[in-house]
Amino acid sequence: MLDICLLGTGGMMPLPYRYLTAMMARYNGKNILIDCGEGTQIAMKNKGWSPKPIDVICFTHYHADHISGLPGMLLTMGNAERTEPLLLIGPKGLERVVKALCVIAPELPFEIRFHEIGSPQETIDMGDYRLQAFKVNHNVTCYGYSILIDRLGKFQVDRAKALGLPVQYWNPLQKGNQIEYEGQIYTPDMVMGQPRKGLKVTYTTDTRPTKSIAENAFGADLFICEGMYGEPDKQQKAVEHKHMTYWEAAKLAKDAQVSQMWLTHYSPSLPWPEQYLSQATKIFPDTIAAKDGQTATLSFEEDENFA
Repeated sequence: MLDICLLGTGGMMPLPYRYLTAMMARYNGKNILIDCGEGTQIAMKNKGWSPKPIDVICFTHYHADHISGLPGMLLTMGNAERTEPLLLIGPKGLERVVKALCVIAPELPFEIRFHEIGSPQETIDMGDYRLQAFKVNHNVTCYGYSILIDRLGKFQVDRAKALGLPVQYWNPLQKGNQIEYEGQIYTPDMVMGQPRKGLKVTYTTDTRPTKSIAENAFGADLFICEGMYGEPDKQQKAVEHKHMTYWEAAKLAKDAQVSQMWLTHYSPSLPWPEQYLSQATKIFPDTIAAKDGQTATLSFEEDENFA
């Protein structure tokens, strides 16, 4: 199962009832944080999740509402006696920005590793899952991210028996490893069925609508997209500041044929995001105006559960 939590849904500045942008995912013991705005630690504590086991933090871009919570987060990890390396991923300039922020967090008991994205699209293999970064259109270099979990086909017992393979070799093949038995090499494709539908979550904020978003979000089980403005008279402001409206996000969700969309990254001028939800649902009905702490558990098809 893949757990998703929107820790903060605010843009520009925190509000008493809304933290700044951050999303956390947990899968198979791995923890991914995307963006780390001010208040992310508090939001995480409210959720009951710990920052210590975070394996990777991805940044969409380096505006303060997306990265200002990082120094405190690193210090909290250090105070929790973390020693494992931490991977940070983001646009070019990541190491320079983080080292500048870490002037106020100079002594950490763990190594920080940097992966700077230098192309319009890049896929990063994380072992149990893949991160797919794609460039969007903001007034600084900005990326969206998809979390992709592939799923192998079912193990074909009849095929394994027909090949004469003892049971002790089945598990390594199921895990994608080749084995040698009686001088012959056996590969997973010899005993596995066709790949099954995996899981996909796409997250993007701070951008105008782009073709890259629709392409990368295509078929996502969950599409988390900025809805900076819901008011009908804010179209021009969205264009000028390179943000998105509810209806523009909904058009992307419809084009991408996603299963569900959560709106996020609201303007401080939008105290009640659900007030304008119909601007999106009339285009893409499976849209919600997400709130801080919004959580979903995504399961594979056979035991699907959207909470």
